Amino acid sequence: MRILLVEDDVGIAQPMTDGLRRLGYDVTWVKTGREAIDAEPHDLVLLDLGLPDFDGEMVTARIRETSQVPIIVVTARSDEIDRVALLDLGADDYLVKPFGFRELTARIRAVMRRASNHSSPTGEDIVVGRLSIEDRTRTVTFDGVEISLTPKEYDLLSYLASDPGAVLSRDEILRSVWDEHWWGSTKTLDVHIASLRRKFGDPDLILTVRGVGYQFAEPTL
Repeated sequence: MRILLVEDDVGIAQPMTDGLRRLGYDVTWVKTGREAIDAEPHDLVLLDLGLPDFDGEMVTARIRETSQVPIIVVTARSDEIDRVALLDLGADDYLVKPFGFRELTARIRAVMRRASNHSSPTGEDIVVGRLSIEDRTRTVTFDGVEISLTPKEYDLLSYLASDPGAVLSRDEILRSVWDEHWWGSTKTLDVHIASLRRKFGDPDLILTVRGVGYQFAEPTL
């Protein structure tokens, strides 16, 4: 598998490159956003945000203009607004520095498993009130308007909307939508939920059930 590592800090990039290569990955290491945008196609991108030329958000957006390659953002920023913005632009996951090498490789494996499955978790079309989800084309419309979602936002919405009104636990959602053996931060789920609420413009579409998880509230006509 070919990985594009975009990181200008040698002290971080060199150990990551060496470790990934020892595991059999073919790693291309570049230090600038321009090099990342101009790079030939890879199977996965590890993208640092603090680049010397372009901001990582811009690089993510430019890559998404021509490719659906999985992107894992590696960042020192932990603010939720930054994470939501990145997911809106099309990043598939993020790691906040500092992180362990085992966590990095686990995230890579999980993202690649998800990328290999292009159908929704339910495998069927869903129509709930004003919401319509077409699995074959992965198209989502709300009030007749198409909503642009990242692959993971689509999977999460499909899972929640497949059983409207049901209260689903955080662990159940993470196991079903992310990975059966997910052991990363559960904050990932919260960030994706916040992004969906903003894109639909309806904070009550997905309700928080304190101490349990989330509930998809059937949108009325």
